[in-house]
Amino acid sequence: MRRLTSKSSDQDQNTGSFLPGEPVFLLVGKIRRPHGVQGEVLMELHTDFPERLRRGKLVYCGERHTPLQIESIRPVDQGVLVSFKEYSNPEEAGVLRNQRIYIQAKELPQLPEGEYYHHDLLGMNVVTTEGVLLGILEEIIETGANDVYLVRSGNGTEILIPAVEIYVKEVDLEQKRMVVNPPEWE
Repeated sequence: MRRLTSKSSDQDQNTGSFLPGEPVFLLVGKIRRPHGVQGEVLMELHTDFPERLRRGKLVYCGERHTPLQIESIRPVDQGVLVSFKEYSNPEEAGVLRNQRIYIQAKELPQLPEGEYYHHDLLGMNVVTTEGVLLGILEEIIETGANDVYLVRSGNGTEILIPAVEIYVKEVDLEQKRMVVNPPEWE
């Protein structure tokens, strides 16, 4: 069960959402600093889909989600160098320092069967194959080998469930429900 996401290392981002798990905007990067004399900025990436960030793409900057149009983008070791149509020199682009860059969630491509965006899974009720409510899927921990779901029960207990088919039996996005056969930890 491969999970895809727009990554986020910042938990305090404003997604524009009125409901948990239903973001309007998704974080794709964070501006670090101006670069050069043409108004480019160094941006670290927080997305699994950097190829969608291209010339002409409309992105949204900061907590007010100010629209910006990508003028150019090119990869570098630390992320990408981006210039925006609205900024043409390093002094102007300097106001973007440390700003988060978002895209609208409705622009995300459909995923193949059995693959999900993290924001679609967060907030789901997690139940056992016998129908016992374990809690709410609160966090997805990316380990490298496979994701691990952190489920918080009603009494605050944390339950860790590896995101593999042997444990995750069903995901129902419409009902916001996940059926699992949790591992028995010794």
